[in-house]
Amino acid sequence: MAQFRLQGTKVLAATLGGGGDTVKAKNGSMVAYDGEMTFKKLSGGGDGVRGMVTRRLTGEQMTVMEVKGQGTCYFADRASDLGLVRLAGEKLHVEASNLLCTDGGLRTGTTFTGLRGASQGNGLFTTSVEGTGWAALMSDGPAVLLRVTPGSPLQVDPGAYVAHQGDLRQSFQSGVNFRTFMGEGSGESFQIRFEGDGVVYVQPSERNTLGGDV
Repeated sequence: MAQFRLQGTKVLAATLGGGGDTVKAKNGSMVAYDGEMTFKKLSGGGDGVRGMVTRRLTGEQMTVMEVKGQGTCYFADRASDLGLVRLAGEKLHVEASNLLCTDGGLRTGTTFTGLRGASQGNGLFTTSVEGTGWAALMSDGPAVLLRVTPGSPLQVDPGAYVAHQGDLRQSFQSGVNFRTFMGEGSGESFQIRFEGDGVVYVQPSERNTLGGDV
């Protein structure tokens, strides 16, 4: 199993010990490495890789590379802030554009979680990551973990959503977002509502939620 650690807040160091250790990372995110490494671009389906590669309804594509070898590989992407999640058999749901890197032994897949609006036809996809190992998340600014407990639901702006884990139910409330509350909303809008017991990761910045971006 590869060992992950952060170098500051914006660079991930993944150490591979050989013996079949692999890492899957966003294509083009490698910034340096030492030791002996091989890199393979992954595309298409099979073995859960499709979950990290394609968002079919929007036509967007996210390619990943597989890194093998012995040594340390360093990853970063557009000076994004990084955070580590250690999985021990549980499942993490993460917005695909916020996933930088995973241990090669983790299983991945894609879940279509709903439409933003019938007139736009835009979809919200999350990538599921499951198993034992590390996953590295990217965020625009340091991500914040918000706790959800039974009886205390959490509403999240889709532009700020990064990931969630735990026993959570996800639903959508259309016709309202945080700008609507301030009288600045226009067109169709919605919030993501989480209920149950778990945590939600949000970033202190909003990505564009039109035209296929979540």
